[in-house]
Amino acid sequence: MTALLEDDRLLEVRHLHKTFVSRSGLDTVRVQALHDVSFDVQRGEVLAIVGESGSGKTTTARIIARLVDPSSGELWWKGKNVLESERVPSLAYRSQVQMIFQDPFASLNPVHTVGYHLERALRRHGKARRGELQARVHALLETVGLLPPADVARKFPHQLSGGQRQRVSIARALAVDPELILADEPTSMLDVSIRIDILNLLRGLKEQRGLAYLYITHDLGSARYLADRVVVMYAGHVVEVGPSGPLLDQPAHPYTQLLEAACSSGQVAGTPSPSGVRAVGSPLGAGCPFAARCPSVMERCRRELPPLRKISTGALVRCHLYDG
Repeated sequence: MTALLEDDRLLEVRHLHKTFVSRSGLDTVRVQALHDVSFDVQRGEVLAIVGESGSGKTTTARIIARLVDPSSGELWWKGKNVLESERVPSLAYRSQVQMIFQDPFASLNPVHTVGYHLERALRRHGKARRGELQARVHALLETVGLLPPADVARKFPHQLSGGQRQRVSIARALAVDPELILADEPTSMLDVSIRIDILNLLRGLKEQRGLAYLYITHDLGSARYLADRVVVMYAGHVVEVGPSGPLLDQPAHPYTQLLEAACSSGQVAGTPSPSGVRAVGSPLGAGCPFAARCPSVMERCRRELPPLRKISTGALVRCHLYDG
């Protein structure tokens, strides 16, 4: 795993809040998708965000990608608060921070060829002259293991397998020379047999190019394989943060323990719990969002939101069990 330096922060997320408002007739419902989310990503690091569907993982990534505006908070990129300095995201920021989406078919225009998708990214960001486009496209396809590149470039998305389409999405992200890639469940829609190939590709690109990743997943196994550190989210809250090995070997928060137990028993961690309680955001109010599902719940958990506390393992945990 990468050796991390405290003064080598690439991205800093500070106190992000996001509240979605929906209306049905005369009723207004406010759901807090993110509550005071803070973390950082170091140069060359893989930071995994894990949690069930609806925990706020993708909303966080979309805010970082500047596709969604937060209700409040700060987003620092290389020491500059880009939410304050760039009301409209600059082309430079978009080239440095790229996103790989969960569904590779939906992220590619079906009426255009693979070559067109890559050429468009290169032209838009000024990464290649007209006479260089074909060579650059072929080089990108070779980088992600799509051979022979000339044949693949002429194909349309529907002519490729799911794994091949995701490799095209990765190549398109690489085309603009990013420093941080936001990978939103990049293997969840792929066959199990090819998921490890995509993870190995991402890991190899990290080592070759010094890339940093924000890797979003509900699969603790892939987080253990790929990530240097892990952020665990539940209902829009960060509940545990720490180095991937120690955190996943000895999870401290009751929610992380349940996720680990589900993976160990062969269940899918991202599915709703048998109790029917979902982790989709949280209503505006006090108390721990996990109190309704926690096997160790105390009365104060229903009244007071615990702060993130550093425990003896070095992890940060949001739980009253570690108060003192």
